[in-house]
Amino acid sequence: MVAEDSDTPHAPWRRRAEGGDRCVQPSLRSDVRAAVPDAAAGFGVTAAVFAVLWFRMRSGTSATTAVMPFMADPGTFWMYLLSQAFGWSALLWSWGTVMLGLLLSGPGPGRLPVSRRTLERWHRTTSLTTMALMAAHALLFAAELVRYETRLGWAARLWSAFADTFVPGWYDSGTGRTAIPIGQGALYLAIPLGLLFYVRHRFGATAWRRLHRLTVAVYALGVWHTLLYGTSVWYGEWPRTVLWLLQLPVAALLLVRLLRPARRGERPAPPGPGRPRPGRTARRAVRAGGLVAAAAAAAGILAAAATGHDGGRTRPPAPPAGPQPAPTAPHVHEPG
Repeated sequence: MVAEDSDTPHAPWRRRAEGGDRCVQPSLRSDVRAAVPDAAAGFGVTAAVFAVLWFRMRSGTSATTAVMPFMADPGTFWMYLLSQAFGWSALLWSWGTVMLGLLLSGPGPGRLPVSRRTLERWHRTTSLTTMALMAAHALLFAAELVRYETRLGWAARLWSAFADTFVPGWYDSGTGRTAIPIGQGALYLAIPLGLLFYVRHRFGATAWRRLHRLTVAVYALGVWHTLLYGTSVWYGEWPRTVLWLLQLPVAALLLVRLLRPARRGERPAPPGPGRPRPGRTARRAVRAGGLVAAAAAAAGILAAAATGHDGGRTRPPAPPAGPQPAPTAPHVHEPG
């Protein structure tokens, strides 16, 4: 999830070292150090989201409690709430890093409050923070499963939680049969695609750029996972509508990036006689398909927000007073 290589001399990995000709390339170590303030902000946002989720559950207004009535005690299910909070901050940071990447790889606005080099550094650091937040989201979910399965021995609890969280296709109940593998796909693709930037010299910048374009699809998987399984947006209410609307800027920047890419080598060649370049027809077809998909996504988002037909469920009536029976696992949102 880091910026595509640029043809301009301002790309940081093309910057010349002072007093020499050696190219200075961003290293993973230097970017990890630079990402510390960003990661601190990410954990701060996570803490704020956790506090909101805690007090909403405690007051009885939480959508999570409406989905799973037995989850009315935040003191018991605090790890589940913390996993949710990390998931929301991971989605927010992934939105930010994708927006930065599209801004950098498209024509960009005429004037920016910061330099392009600064934007590129922000893109790399927010990408690293996103990976950390996604990993924390998954690990806290697994930890909650370990805590919950008290009927099993420790070895069985650890294996069950690991398999349900990290093994695609292992979870076999309700919407999670689809939503959890989608989230796993987002996690397992985001980390290597982001870290490949730091070893791109080993297999070529062109191959890396082609792989890096998949990060938009990875982001879409994260949004899809949230819309399917996020209990905070389970019902067709304003939080779900806001989540849909936040995808409009992504679709718009993707359209602009496809129409007016920053790299000269990706721009459509002007019509006229000349020797055809190999693969030009295929690239044009891929670009046309991307334009159609981005335009369709923007239209679909607008339609979902305007009509209210956004896949949200109808909130059921409040359950009767008294303790509610717990299902076999805390992540069962509905009968399997």
